Amino acid sequence: MMKGPKGTPRDGLSTRAVHPPDGESSGPVIPPIVQSSTFFYGGFPGDTGDDLYARYGNNPNQTTVARKLAALEGMEEALVLGSGMAATAMTLLALLRNGDHLIASRYLYGATRRLITEELSRRGISATLVDPESGRGWREKLESRTRVLFMELPTNPTLRLFDPRPVAKLAEEEGIFLVVDATFATPLNLRPGDLGADVVIHSATKYLGGHSDLLAGAVCSSRGLVEEVREMLRLYGPALDPHAAWLLDRGLRTLGIRVARQNENALALAQWFQEQPEVEKVVYPGLASHPDHPLAREIMEGFGGMMGIQLAGGGKAADTFCKALTLAHIAPSLGGVETLVSQPRYTSHRGLPVGELGRMGIPDGYVRISVGIEDVDDLRHDFQKGLEAAR
Repeated sequence: MMKGPKGTPRDGLSTRAVHPPDGESSGPVIPPIVQSSTFFYGGFPGDTGDDLYARYGNNPNQTTVARKLAALEGMEEALVLGSGMAATAMTLLALLRNGDHLIASRYLYGATRRLITEELSRRGISATLVDPESGRGWREKLESRTRVLFMELPTNPTLRLFDPRPVAKLAEEEGIFLVVDATFATPLNLRPGDLGADVVIHSATKYLGGHSDLLAGAVCSSRGLVEEVREMLRLYGPALDPHAAWLLDRGLRTLGIRVARQNENALALAQWFQEQPEVEKVVYPGLASHPDHPLAREIMEGFGGMMGIQLAGGGKAADTFCKALTLAHIAPSLGGVETLVSQPRYTSHRGLPVGELGRMGIPDGYVRISVGIEDVDDLRHDFQKGLEAAR
């Protein structure tokens, strides 16, 4: 259990989100923004101080929020970066070399999929996508050059949930790394490190920041591995600005109450959508109809604020539905206090062949909904207008 000043327990997740693990009992309640790129340092032989430079991710604002994130994920250390894709890219570049091989779930965010299947290949790194529903899929695709296994929990945008424990066991047996992107879950609902993951990645732009006003990413892992990612950060430069780090710290302070409200609202809306004739299918891990509901009940502490609906009228109905909304807004991001809708065929998975979208569970007519903290009755009223328009 983490201890604060004078032995005060700091073990609850909401407490960790508010207070850093080594919180001070004096000084400002809210840390100031240290808007400095560099710091005085002698740099002579024998100097014991740290070489502080914001590009290295060790500005005081960066390190304060990183300590919180490590505590939330139950990991040894964390590093914040300029975006979720920066976190993903720097992690994979730290773990993989020319000639190495990566195995990833085929259920991936569009940009992550392109990074893995197209960009890494330019650096001599091969990749294989597997169906994570197949219990033997990961092992069957192993090569002598395999160094990393990669998955999302839950997946974007189809909200599938696959058990990471057998994959983690395989990674441990083979001496390789399991990397999990847990952006949709947040540490409040799921902590992959507790299930065997070696590295946990977040697009902190989403739920961790929570107010749609910053770009950030996070990598949580062992101290040694985080330092390897930091070396990539030094070389490629996607550092998080101190002001954005301060905003992220501010956002974390309300993570507990925001996520609890989003969990509650999303479950209520998912149950309501199930009763609407215009909706062919509702995708939400908290529903008994979801294929992974038993697993979600086992390993998640809340079902999350993300959901999907498949409109019976297909793509045209989805277009009409989205345009008719006035409270929920069309936008490509997620995780904020406001409710946002998007069609992945136009945004996160634009450019993928129609057949591949269908195989991934993203047919025309699929609408992703990031549920906010508004009054759920108001959201129902707004979505009812959208459904009536799409009829």
